[in-house]
Amino acid sequence: MADVLNPEQIESNPLNTELETPTLEAATDHADSSIEITHNPETHSAEPTQAVAAAPLEAIDTHSTDEIDFGSMEDFAAALESFDREQAAEAAAQAFDDNTIVSGTVIKLTDKHVVVDVGMKSEGLIPLEQVLDHTGQPKLKAGDAVEVVIEREEAEGGYVLSYEKAQRHRVWDAIEKAANDKTPITGIVLGRVKGGLTVDIGIKAFLPGSQLEIRPVRNLDAYIGQPIDVRVIKLNKKRGNVVISRKEILEEEQNAKRSQTLEHLEEGSILTGTVKNLTDYGAFVDLGGIDGLLHITDMSWGRLTHPRDLVNVGDEIQVKVLKFDKDKQRVSLGFKQLTPDPWLDAVERYPVGARVRGRVLSVTDYGSFVELEQGIEGLVHVSEMTWSKRMKHPSKLVKPGDEVETVVLSVNPADRRISLGMKQLLENPWEHLVARYPTGTNVEGRVRNLTDFGAFIEIEDGIDGLVHVSNLSWTKRVKHPSEVLKKGEKVKAVVLGVEPENRRLSLGIKQLQPDVWDTFFSQHRVGDVVHGKVLRTAQFGAFVEIAEGVEGLCHVSEATDSHGAPVKLEQGQEHDFKIIKMNQEEKKVGLSLRAVGEEASRADVEAYKAPVSSSTTTLGDLMNWKREQ
Repeated sequence: MADVLNPEQIESNPLNTELETPTLEAATDHADSSIEITHNPETHSAEPTQAVAAAPLEAIDTHSTDEIDFGSMEDFAAALESFDREQAAEAAAQAFDDNTIVSGTVIKLTDKHVVVDVGMKSEGLIPLEQVLDHTGQPKLKAGDAVEVVIEREEAEGGYVLSYEKAQRHRVWDAIEKAANDKTPITGIVLGRVKGGLTVDIGIKAFLPGSQLEIRPVRNLDAYIGQPIDVRVIKLNKKRGNVVISRKEILEEEQNAKRSQTLEHLEEGSILTGTVKNLTDYGAFVDLGGIDGLLHITDMSWGRLTHPRDLVNVGDEIQVKVLKFDKDKQRVSLGFKQLTPDPWLDAVERYPVGARVRGRVLSVTDYGSFVELEQGIEGLVHVSEMTWSKRMKHPSKLVKPGDEVETVVLSVNPADRRISLGMKQLLENPWEHLVARYPTGTNVEGRVRNLTDFGAFIEIEDGIDGLVHVSNLSWTKRVKHPSEVLKKGEKVKAVVLGVEPENRRLSLGIKQLQPDVWDTFFSQHRVGDVVHGKVLRTAQFGAFVEIAEGVEGLCHVSEATDSHGAPVKLEQGQEHDFKIIKMNQEEKKVGLSLRAVGEEASRADVEAYKAPVSSSTTTLGDLMNWKREQ
């Protein structure tokens, strides 16, 4: 038998690796044998274990227990396993280099991976996120056949597989052709990523947010799960990156539609369009490649608070071209112009005095707007809502959405206005007020309000009377009603006059007492001397109280002494005054301080003349007597 350790024998008889390997029983028979191998530089540099494992049985002397020892059965099995693993690694390495697609079978799915049998000693793992659809559900299940690319072997065993790379290899040629030919590709939006969306076009491609629509899009999430047509605008096969655009396709479609639309677009034409966007001032309508503005004022003959009250995004509507600027490609549209103006025959359909029903649209501080029909609104002014003056705000009677019955008061088609009334449907309490409260009638009511010019007293529901500040007191000079009355208190008054057409009721409180002026005029005459107190002064004279509640005026020309010297009247001074003028109608009394002095002089003359009445009295005697006095 040849000596396996003899180099010459090895060179003349090379190892035949196709022969059978020794059986475990043969290895067991020589369990106590040992082999000593010395390295010979002239021979092959293969490891001893490989040489022994691959050598034919005839090359081993099974009877020479002094030179050969196979070791335990476990060592020999480990050697075989190591050899197989190296062979598998070489095959896997070739697959890694070539990115070869291999077929496998899904064994199971975990929370992070898809476990795949690829026919190698260890199983492979696909990251779970590579096989999720747009809903987040796996596209594979246990038992499915799948094609993958082996990326690498893990140190702890097993292989990392790529489902995406396999898909990329399969569809890459088609994607390259579509990119070169600018052919659209249909894909499914998988999800949102930074800066845009991920779209499945056979492989995952990146769609920038700026390339999604012609105009900026705020809500990208709304496109997830939707099929869209895209165009490949950039690709890198080495890195496996694909960038796509939907905007390019939309712009081409829009340009084609615009050219076709411009051929038929002219002022006065009626077109069908789709509402694209809503703003506070109107709606933009796509007419086919070109957008037109439908202003809110051209939407309805009536009043709209917002365009959404009439149309919504996506609605298909008919519009009329009102204005078209070809140079700027601006189109102004109208919707209400498709129907007749309801104000043209509003006078005939809503005559004055007619009872009409409508829906309250809005309520303001000055009244409420009532819609009688589409495009026709009327105003019920706050003064026409109720006969009562208690109402503080129209919202106390009506609210938006209420159905109300009104009476037409006036129609103005030129200004597009209709005045309506609600109180006209109720009994007017002022119509029979004169019969119920004739002049001179004593009434009682509660003070509702105080103003600078007087006090309003409610004598019954909806009926308020005014007590002017001048009718509060005979004797006091009242500057503000609050000096005499308090809001909410009950008072008595006298009816001074009623004006139903103006809804006015005049009341007086001082008239409940006798007029002190009448009493004074009945007891005094011109020439009477009265005692008075100066109340206030002015440049033209002084006002003097000559009786309680009665004042007289002493003009500066009458404020002199008996010698004609001016007398300065001060507030609070008391003097005797002579009445020189009386006017009962105007309640005016003129006073004189000088006339009192003249009266005294005449009395002195009469006193001087009395003792010497028998003799003749000259002017010189009188002057000498006066000088002595």
